[in-house]
Amino acid sequence: MNMTDNSQSRLPAAGFLLVDKPCGVTSHDVVAACRGALHTRRVGHAGTLDPMASGLLVIGFGYATRLLKYVVGTEKTYEAVIRLGASTTTDDVEGEMTPPVQPESVRERLKGLKDHPELVQDAISRHFTGTVSQVPSTFSAIKVDGERAYNLAREGQTVELAARDITISDFSVLGSAFVKTAEQEEPATDIAAEYLDLTVSITCSAGTYIRAIARDMGAFLGVGGYLTFLRRTRIGDFSVTHAVGATTRERTFTDKQGTVQTRTKVQISPDEVLPAVIDVVDGVRGVVPLVEVTDEQARDLRFGRRIAVSVSQPTAALHVDADGGRELCAMVEPCEYEEAEESAKTLGDSGFPMAQPTAVFHTESRPRRPGATTATNSASPVTNSAITAVNGETESRRVRE
Repeated sequence: MNMTDNSQSRLPAAGFLLVDKPCGVTSHDVVAACRGALHTRRVGHAGTLDPMASGLLVIGFGYATRLLKYVVGTEKTYEAVIRLGASTTTDDVEGEMTPPVQPESVRERLKGLKDHPELVQDAISRHFTGTVSQVPSTFSAIKVDGERAYNLAREGQTVELAARDITISDFSVLGSAFVKTAEQEEPATDIAAEYLDLTVSITCSAGTYIRAIARDMGAFLGVGGYLTFLRRTRIGDFSVTHAVGATTRERTFTDKQGTVQTRTKVQISPDEVLPAVIDVVDGVRGVVPLVEVTDEQARDLRFGRRIAVSVSQPTAALHVDADGGRELCAMVEPCEYEEAEESAKTLGDSGFPMAQPTAVFHTESRPRRPGATTATNSASPVTNSAITAVNGETESRRVRE
């Protein structure tokens, strides 16, 4: 049953939707399904999951897409299986296997790790907890001279990525087990390869590659390692337990060249969407601080003016009207001291510090002036900013020299 027209009309103009991504599809495939279920083109997601991975995707629609960059920066939790005993070219199960040079020696080490789990825990505590310097996986979406690293790696080019600091706040081993698989990469013997699988839970900062943790952990233990399973269970305060399920369906067709193609399509029931939508104010509350502004301050923000509010980081400006209606009117950030001082002189206000809008939101209940395409303030211009109205939203873009 499709969502009725009445249900469609009750969808808010902006909000968040949590989706449990299935394996075998891209994050973009999920976004495409959400566009259909939400009946809007303006949809985005916070934090890409590889096709092999499943779990939580935070979807934003309407002007909430402008808030996704703050969601991306929050802490994340994953469940994973790290296979010790070999390596792959992609650091996960989808890559080409590179078995150890001395398999018997590696198997002895694996047995020692299984019999003495404190060795694994000691390695985690000493080298894989806290601030860690990590080199991202070669097959990653990081750009190198304008090209994605994974494209360069697939072409056989040597890809060198710079190390970056990440934070692993929790790394717990939930279980371990020996596994035997008849790998094609060992054709010289009929003896099945033996590996040690570690089931783990990892909570880490944004920008962490779980594949790289598996690779580095295997290298540190001297046995090699790669990822065989990955599921994201949490992003900030958002949990996969509250996510809408998604299913997949394969579609086979013949293209214009006469080639038979098979595509996997993600399906999300429109009837499940409406009750699962998270109000934009409730959703952003656990991502960035909120500051309540007055009617006058809300009006100033919508015209790109600075206001006398103390903030120390990007903050959501919340306006509550006389009827108790809540509305995000802008994202604000601290002014530089010189800018704040100049603004205060112009306004005749000696109160510090000042906050300036970086993204201003216009909703149906607070429409822009008819025909208005820009928001300016001759009394207090927003220094180094360009205020541009786009699709019902005024966005403040910093002008970079």
